[in-house]
Amino acid sequence: MSVVLTPTIEKHTKKISSNNGYWSMMTDNWSIVTDNWLLVLDRLHDLPDHTQLPETDGAIVANFQEHPQSSLLSDAITPVLQEIHPDGQYAIGQNSLIYWEWVEPVLDGAKAPDWFYVPNVAPLLDDDFRRSYVLWKEHVPPLIAIEMVSGDGKNERNRTPGTGKLWVYENGIRIKYYAIIDAWRKILEVRKLVRGSYQLLKANEQGRYLIEELGVEIGMWTGTYQNMTTDWLRFWDRDGNLLLIGDERAKQERMRAEQAEASLRLKDQETARRMLAKGMNVALIFEITGLSTDEIAKL
Repeated sequence: MSVVLTPTIEKHTKKISSNNGYWSMMTDNWSIVTDNWLLVLDRLHDLPDHTQLPETDGAIVANFQEHPQSSLLSDAITPVLQEIHPDGQYAIGQNSLIYWEWVEPVLDGAKAPDWFYVPNVAPLLDDDFRRSYVLWKEHVPPLIAIEMVSGDGKNERNRTPGTGKLWVYENGIRIKYYAIIDAWRKILEVRKLVRGSYQLLKANEQGRYLIEELGVEIGMWTGTYQNMTTDWLRFWDRDGNLLLIGDERAKQERMRAEQAEASLRLKDQETARRMLAKGMNVALIFEITGLSTDEIAKL
């Protein structure tokens, strides 16, 4: 049995039967439709996988923000995903194709979100990187997809049935959370799939949106990343703490180590003062506290 995501039986039947009769099926070959998933028997398992499909649509990244923004998101969320998936079974895509429907030409059945996360799938396929994410082979839709506006945002909000990006994410791939960042206009929109339709979520008092399954919030943050000071999409935990990236975590650890060392030094100095007050000699104080003779002399 194979699974192919499709809006209606009629649409999928038309696409299958129109392909030179190869995919033509009789009515009794169909199983059931449950929550918009079409379960198809027999021949659909022969549909191509990621090694047989184009891995690019030939599009060029539209602006200098997309790659740094995607890297920032992946870096910050990795510790959370490692905790959620101790077995490592998850995948992150960055401007990677998601094949959701088998049509001709094949690229008409694919979309490439700027960033997306898929839970509970193998990070590699046959010990190799995915060339694309093929929904009819892996069956698990992304939990969240993020698009970064390059123009006026019409493409990211396009609801044209069968082709519009928002329509496909809502009705075809069925991504639970869909976020649109318009950094130029300082706009962040987050939609959630509720009973089969996207609902525009309201931000909390901090201007952020809860992704309940991850236990994190997403919102805009003004700061510097990769030598660019601007507005970035970031993650926060439920307590309002910014999820740090690797460089920020390393800096925080250095600061903690320095503070711990300074605190220990103050304790040693206080111990030395008490010992001096009791008339103990410098050599013994040095042996106990580790303070140099010059430091002890200054006390």
